Amino acid sequence: MILSSIDLIIIAVFFAILLGIGVYASRTAGKSAAEFFLSGRSMPWWLLGISMVACTFSADTPNLVTGMVRENGVAKNWAWWAFLITGMVTVFIYAKLWRRSKVMTDLEFYEIRYGGKAASFLRGFRSLYLGVFFNVLIMGSVTLAAIKIGGVMLGLKPWVIVVSASSFVVLYSSLGGLKGVIWADFYQYAIAMFGAVLAAIVAVNRPEIGSLETLLTHPNVAGKLDLVPDFSEPSVYFPLLIIPIAVQWWAVWYPGAEPGGGGYIAQRMLSAKDEKNAIGATLLFNFAHYALRPWPWIIVALASMIIFPELSDIKSRFPGVADEYLKDDIAYPAMLTFIGNGWLGLVVASIIAAYMSTIGTHLNWGSSYVVNDFYQRFVKPQASQRELVTVGRISTVLLMVFAGIVSLFFLNNATQAFNVLLLSGAGSGAIYLLRWFWWRINAWSEISAMIVATVAAVVLVFFVSDEALANGLLDAFSTRLVIAVSVTTVSWLAITFMTQPETTATLRKFYRLTHPGGPGWRKVINEAEGEGDMIDEKNKGVAWEMPIQILCVFVGIISIYSFLFGIGNLVYLNTVLGTSLLVVGFVGTFVLFKLFSKLRTEKDAYQ
Repeated sequence: MILSSIDLIIIAVFFAILLGIGVYASRTAGKSAAEFFLSGRSMPWWLLGISMVACTFSADTPNLVTGMVRENGVAKNWAWWAFLITGMVTVFIYAKLWRRSKVMTDLEFYEIRYGGKAASFLRGFRSLYLGVFFNVLIMGSVTLAAIKIGGVMLGLKPWVIVVSASSFVVLYSSLGGLKGVIWADFYQYAIAMFGAVLAAIVAVNRPEIGSLETLLTHPNVAGKLDLVPDFSEPSVYFPLLIIPIAVQWWAVWYPGAEPGGGGYIAQRMLSAKDEKNAIGATLLFNFAHYALRPWPWIIVALASMIIFPELSDIKSRFPGVADEYLKDDIAYPAMLTFIGNGWLGLVVASIIAAYMSTIGTHLNWGSSYVVNDFYQRFVKPQASQRELVTVGRISTVLLMVFAGIVSLFFLNNATQAFNVLLLSGAGSGAIYLLRWFWWRINAWSEISAMIVATVAAVVLVFFVSDEALANGLLDAFSTRLVIAVSVTTVSWLAITFMTQPETTATLRKFYRLTHPGGPGWRKVINEAEGEGDMIDEKNKGVAWEMPIQILCVFVGIISIYSFLFGIGNLVYLNTVLGTSLLVVGFVGTFVLFKLFSKLRTEKDAYQ
């Protein structure tokens, strides 16, 4: 495709505004590490919520959804829709606990919750394991999507795309720190959503389709529309629905949907003004992430099955695309090539926005681990604030270089990276949920889970064939997931009871700081009070909030799924059912805010 003058002007204006945001934010970002990585802990809920959803609106996500729909139908999206449960648990149970911890990064949590050399090792190792290895894999996957999109739409070579796309995002994210990233996210999300909706409209109006009704009744599409899998076929609904809902949401560590919150979601919560803003931000994120965004992508994916029913059809139209990139996920950028000049500039800008919002967040998040949890903690504890910011900017550049290498030489499709990430964290998720509420979990619980999960993933991926794992009920990947979760969970539970608990001083200090409450801390509280240490005095006479928090989680899940499937049924032209589900969503939201108002926050409960 050839960009017209108006297209180039639109893209140039987009870049100029982004650079302006970075330069403006740089006036305060360099003052301290807290400013660079947490924007001074002063951000409002609405801005943080949009930033969270902008980060997860990455350039590879439409490709991923397109690949899922083409391979297994719309119901395949339960692989990530199931993480809504994780999100609601984070909103109503863990957001305020993270805010009370007052840590700089979620890895700093390890030396608050645990003690001794094991806690230090855990923090240092995971700062590099997550901040570098995992983070680079994620950014590599996102950059791979940029390679495919740029190759299909503009005919650019992979190395040209990597160098040009990464250079600018490194510039503004290293200049403005988290504040620059968050404000850029707000701007980029609006553009990215506009581009996604426009792409869906253009796809439906192609001459081969012409209308939604034609799209939905086409033989290539009709069998792919189910929102839930066929319950008459256990081999279909078990891997597509039962495993994600019953196992995946609590057992798997996945960036942006960590059980109990973590990663860049925790970073956003820690940068909030207070607990209410942290809760509000994560609630907004989950609503926009699950209810608003998927349908434009799904429409384009369905349309692609008519325009490009086979991969050979894509290959014949784009002969320059390398064979290693020719997967179902490339159908999304192929569909974007039908957008005309003028509008094309906006769509290209929206794709760049989606790419940069994700990469910018991951660069700042990853460098925060490298600086706060490795460099300052283990290399140079006496480093000045300006030195820490400088190290953060250098690590930002290096992370982007590593991500570019991974995208060019090690990955070839979005689903591949998604599956690797899911499997590598399988079985560790339960620890992240329980460590706040059960005193007996210790540093060795996490270390053992991390080691066993990694070994299990390597063995199951590289030494066990798909044929050996597939059975009449589960596909090969679901079988791998269940095995990894089972082995890892049994291992860390056994290690927990075989090793000594954390010291009394460590446990009491953590409880006094975060006040999680509940029966899992009763032994610690009773022993402390028996010695005259009233660590739970502020909760005396106050009912534990967990029951109402769980009710909020349930109502939140029902509300957001109602919006998701209400919009979906309207897209499917099922007006009555779609409207009814939207009404359920609005009623649920009203009830949710009534329940939410009853929850105490640190400000009114502890000050």
